[in-house]
Amino acid sequence: MTATHAVPDLFALSGIAGPVLRPGDDGYADEVTGFNLSGQFAPDVVVGATGTADVVTAMRWAAATGTPVAVQATGHGANHTVDGGLLISTTRMTGVRIDPRARTATVAAGARWRHVLEAAAPHGLGALAGSSSGVGAVGYTLGGGLPVLGRTHGYASDLVRSFEVVTPDGTLRDVDAAGEPELFRALRGGKGNVGVVTSMVCGLLPPARLLGGGVHFPGEHAGTVLRTWLDWVRTVPEEMNSAFALLRLPPLPEIPEPLRGGFWARVVAAWTGDPAEGERLLAPVRAAAPVTVDTVAELDYASTDRVYAEPADPLPARESCVLLPDLSPDAVRALLDRAGPGADCPLHAVQLRAMGGALARPAAVDDTVCARDARFLLEAVGVVPDPEAAMAVQAATAGLQSAMAPYGTGLTMVNIHGTPGDEPDRARAWTPEVYAFLQHAKAVYDPANLLRFGHAVPPEAA
Repeated sequence: MTATHAVPDLFALSGIAGPVLRPGDDGYADEVTGFNLSGQFAPDVVVGATGTADVVTAMRWAAATGTPVAVQATGHGANHTVDGGLLISTTRMTGVRIDPRARTATVAAGARWRHVLEAAAPHGLGALAGSSSGVGAVGYTLGGGLPVLGRTHGYASDLVRSFEVVTPDGTLRDVDAAGEPELFRALRGGKGNVGVVTSMVCGLLPPARLLGGGVHFPGEHAGTVLRTWLDWVRTVPEEMNSAFALLRLPPLPEIPEPLRGGFWARVVAAWTGDPAEGERLLAPVRAAAPVTVDTVAELDYASTDRVYAEPADPLPARESCVLLPDLSPDAVRALLDRAGPGADCPLHAVQLRAMGGALARPAAVDDTVCARDARFLLEAVGVVPDPEAAMAVQAATAGLQSAMAPYGTGLTMVNIHGTPGDEPDRARAWTPEVYAFLQHAKAVYDPANLLRFGHAVPPEAA
C-alpha cells in the first residue's frame, strides 16, 4: 500500500471501533465515495466512525498531529477536493430516537432524513426534510436546511434544540442556546466550520398530511407558465410551498415516459392545508398551458420525496444558486434567454424556489442563515459524466450567474452554493457581518484551522 502524503503514526487511532483505512486498503474507495461523484476525495486516512467515542478519538489525534479534517455522512455535498488529511465518515451513525411527547428527534451524525421520517411516522409526526430524504440530516441542518415545507415552517435549523459536537481540540460539548450561545449560533447556518456534530435534537412537525407533486408542461410553454406562476405565488398563503423549474431530462430508463429525454416546464407544489382548498388554489397553474404529467396527490410526510422526484442514485453533478429579492420582467427575460426554449443550455435543472413566509421571519435564537430577505432562490444543476460535460456545465453556470447577478442579493445558500472557490467566493454564503462572526468563532474553536476542507471559513487574524 502507498500513501500520497506523510502521515503521522496511527497508533493513537487503534482504539477506534470502526475501520481505519489508508489508500490501497480494501474498502477505502467505498468509504471515501459520496453521493455526488464529482468530488475528489483522497485523504491519507479515513475513520469509519461508529459512534461519538470514535469521533472524539479521531479529533484528538488530528489536534495532536496537526492533521486537517474533513467530515462526510452521505456525500451529497461532496463537490470539492480532499487531498490528504483525515476523513471522518459518519455513515454508520444512523440512530434516531423519537420523543413523541416532546415532539423531538435525537438524530445521529450519519442519519439521513429518510431515517428520521420513518422513525417519526408511527407517531404521526414529520420533519423539516429537504427535497431528497437521502440527504444527511445533520449536514443539511448545519447549512440552514431549505425544506420542502419551508414557507410554512421555516428552516430546518430553526427547529434545532441542541447539538452534541466535538470541537477541534477533541472536547465533546453539549451545546444549546442557553449554554454556549455563540457556538450554537455558529452551528446553525455556518456549516461544519467549528466542530464535528455527532448528534442533534430537533423539533418535529405536528400530525398532518400534505398535497404535493409536480405539474409538467411542454417546454415551449415555459415563458407562459413561469409568468403565471410568478403572479400566482405572490397571492397564495404560506401553507403553499412551490417551485418552478426548467427541466432537460436525459434519456435514462429510470425517468418515466413521457418525461424521459424531454424539455419541460414544471411547477412543484406542497400544500399543508385542506386538500380540497389546495386543489382549488392550484387551478390557475394547471390552466396556464397544456398539462402532460400531473403527479400532485395527497401524501404523508414519509413520502415527501415524491414532491420533487430527485435522483436517488449517486451521480456526478455541479450546482449553484443565486438569491433574489424579487423577480422583475427583465430578470424573467434574462433567465429565459439563458435556460428557456431555444437556449443551448446543458443544465439539467434550472429552478426557482418561492421563499418568504416562515423563511423570511427572524430565527427565535440568533443563527447564521443569511437568506431570509430573499423572495426567490434560483438553483442550477448539471450532470458532469466527463470533462467535456463539466466544461459545458461550468460555462453555462457562470453565464447564468452573470446574467442574474444584477437582480440578486449578492449572496448564496451554503448548501446549494456549489463547488467552493476562493475565500471571496465562499464568503458569499453570508453577509459581511455574519462572516466576521464566523471568522471569530473559528478563531475561538478552531484556531489551527483543522476543519479547512469544503466550504471553510478561515479564522480571523490574531
